[in-house]
Amino acid sequence: MAKDEKNLFDYTEENIRSLDWKEHIRLRPGMYIGKLGDGSCPDDGVYVLLKEVIDNCIDEHTMGYGKQIDVSIESKSITVRDYGRGIPLGKVVDVVSKMNTGAKYDSKAFQKSVGLNGVGTKAVNALSTIFKVTAFREGKEKTAEFSRGELLKEHKETKTTESNGTLVHFTPDESIFKNYHFVQEYLDNQFWNYCYLNAGLIMNLNGKKYVSKNGLLDLLQRKTNEDELRYPIIHLKGNDIEVALSHENTYGEEYYSFVNGQFTTQGGTHLAAFREGYTKTIREFFKKDYDAADIRGSICAAIAVRVQEPVFESQTKTKLGSLNVSEGGESMKNFVGNFLLKELDNYLHKNPATAEALKKRIEQNERERKELAGIKKLANERAKKANLHNKKLRDCKYHYNEEATGKDKEAILEKQRESTIFITEGDSASGSITKARDVNTQAVFSLRGKPLNSFGLTKKVVYENEEFNLLQHALNIEEGYEGLRYNNIVIATDADVDGMHIRLLTMTFFLQFFPDLVKNGHIYILETPLFRVRNKQETIYCYSETEKNTAIKKLGAKPEITRFKGLGEISPDEFASFIGPEMRKAPVIMEQGDHIQQLLEYYMGKNTPQRQEFIIQNLKVEIDLAEEQAVV
Repeated sequence: MAKDEKNLFDYTEENIRSLDWKEHIRLRPGMYIGKLGDGSCPDDGVYVLLKEVIDNCIDEHTMGYGKQIDVSIESKSITVRDYGRGIPLGKVVDVVSKMNTGAKYDSKAFQKSVGLNGVGTKAVNALSTIFKVTAFREGKEKTAEFSRGELLKEHKETKTTESNGTLVHFTPDESIFKNYHFVQEYLDNQFWNYCYLNAGLIMNLNGKKYVSKNGLLDLLQRKTNEDELRYPIIHLKGNDIEVALSHENTYGEEYYSFVNGQFTTQGGTHLAAFREGYTKTIREFFKKDYDAADIRGSICAAIAVRVQEPVFESQTKTKLGSLNVSEGGESMKNFVGNFLLKELDNYLHKNPATAEALKKRIEQNERERKELAGIKKLANERAKKANLHNKKLRDCKYHYNEEATGKDKEAILEKQRESTIFITEGDSASGSITKARDVNTQAVFSLRGKPLNSFGLTKKVVYENEEFNLLQHALNIEEGYEGLRYNNIVIATDADVDGMHIRLLTMTFFLQFFPDLVKNGHIYILETPLFRVRNKQETIYCYSETEKNTAIKKLGAKPEITRFKGLGEISPDEFASFIGPEMRKAPVIMEQGDHIQQLLEYYMGKNTPQRQEFIIQNLKVEIDLAEEQAVV
């Protein structure tokens, strides 16, 4: 064995090194903030950074200090100002740059706070090119400036006329968060959630005011349409627990769960306790052993609990693991279950009209389930056979719904959050994606052609239509949203009329039968380049006519221009960059007040007069300027 080769296998003291806190965060950011992303997903790192700073402000508010939080986002810089007590001036540097330093380890001071581990602002500091913190306290202020976790300048204490509180200004590091941007709808949801959980708190974002008087009642009112509800929203409050619920006309179960003000997107023990406790309460109230699926079908509910020293399954706090509400205290199952058994039962006795409407919804679910039973059985058998040799699905290694274990748990969780399924049209498109994809985190499902227009059809069609049934099985959502196999569902169609039509038909399927996937931010549209502009020195991919014209001007001297219409026209080598870390994807977002059935009726119903009128008034003819000039 050669000397150099032998050195490769040496394992000595020189091979062992300790990372300091900022190096560790920068090398393994996913352990602290989840996935990185560019801001196109609601759980991307840039939103987590903002959340970590605001969480500290919320904790101050919860303790009774500060009724307002002001946030401004200008280009890529963020400023957060609260009016709490302000960081003690002698600890300003330590609190944002020394791991496991904070005020929240004493459970008496911050008994039910959001951030418990003293990591949050340190992660923001380490992952920002500019990080500036100022504490205002009792007529004095102290400022410290950092870059990527390194202290640049510690200012001396000075007098101030500013109100008590803390100001944090930071710019996320673009070398880590590549091409990031903020989606206003995601920010709106984030800010509204804070306000729903802290009734009376005023939040301002770039001059826009957010405030809630009725907590989770306001949340459900915002997430639903009054004319689609089967009965008025039930709103129940107790010590350290709040619940709101109703039933809609849609399919599936839709939940919003929170712990100590933290939005637990993946649920956890409190949500499991709610689902079980709700089912038990309904059975006992009606004195009938209804099927759990019938009781919870079409439910839309929100639950918020406050727990002493909560245990989450990861640093990003998206799933609660606490079995008890406090150390040695009541179990989560009993705490939530007993609350519902008392309060929900009382409410239904006092409101017989609501109880009757709820009963009718349950019995309707029961009838529909029994009607589907035979079809379902045959469809599932067919799907099972197809899964053995399913050419439609090219699966990946990591899945969103699987239990992450072992010493690499955080790394696995990061991969699971990245799990993506591309829904493509035809074999040529799926062929390009399949060859270019990351086999660890990216799966491909190939549609045969144009799927069925499912608008106005019942769920029966999901089982009778082979393609829909296989897609449902691939996503693992037959038994509910919690089993979702991939975090990101990306519709990838050609950039032509047929591609747009397939996109609409696929979106109709999700909106009609699985609206909770859309409402929870899992559905995206893949954006692929329309043009490739290149000369011998440089290649530029353009996503619009404007980008194409800019590229032509830049390259000059008649560059080669290629028009992409079909995904199959793009070589796998090229495609790899379009579905890699810098992938462009547009989220499918439902805005407040959107009425699903009305939207679908307009776009996917029979040829309505309103749609005809819109087409006539907005029809545009594309003029080829080059051809016109040639004629002249």
